[in-house]
Amino acid sequence: MTKYLISFPSEAMVLTDEEFPIVAADAHAVIEEAKAAGVYVFGGGIDEQVDPLLVSGDGSVSREIYPGGRLKGGFTVLELPTREDAVEWARRIAVACRCPQELREFMYDPAS
Repeated sequence: MTKYLISFPSEAMVLTDEEFPIVAADAHAVIEEAKAAGVYVFGGGIDEQVDPLLVSGDGSVSREIYPGGRLKGGFTVLELPTREDAVEWARRIAVACRCPQELREFMYDPAS
């Protein structure tokens, strides 16, 4: 089976303070469905209060990250039999989160 990344940037989710707990509950319900279906691998959001670091092979650390490398938002990784299944789960997450989702496929690596 293939692993898929379903994600959205934080600025895509525009909610009022009143809407946030409802959307959070809906999103958690979809994740519980994915867990029950046995397709859930990992999910979470990037903590945007903590700056990313660039760590080099020599162990040096820098706050200068790759141009365009700033990740933010929510991410879910699911392992699914088909791309069509991935589109359906992305649709479910989009409904729950009230914003479109980006869908990416991980390349298969037999060594991982």
